[in-house]
Amino acid sequence: MCAEVGWTYRRLAPVDRVLAANVRWLAGYRHPRNAGGPERITAVESAFRQPRPLIEGVHAAGDPAAVWPAVFHALWSGRLTVPLSRPLHERALAGLAGRAGAAGGEA
Repeated sequence: MCAEVGWTYRRLAPVDRVLAANVRWLAGYRHPRNAGGPERITAVESAFRQPRPLIEGVHAAGDPAAVWPAVFHALWSGRLTVPLSRPLHERALAGLAGRAGAAGGEA
């Protein structure tokens, strides 16, 4: 049917389950309100200048209840990077995006 109208049809492999779960989780923090404003984003970026486990960076940036949403937003928006092919957890290594060796460069 596709060929009759000049279209091509490809079937892609399913997305890796871990990757899909991580992206789904981070997508919940895509709204800019989760960034917490310029001061919070600056604190988050400062905390992750050197790659470190998420939990360590969160504690370095301030009150965890206020910082976690900003960290997840920074991961979603590409300010921070973390390997999304592995389960996302508090000990996952994260760093600033665009820095050599920062968390495997996957997200």
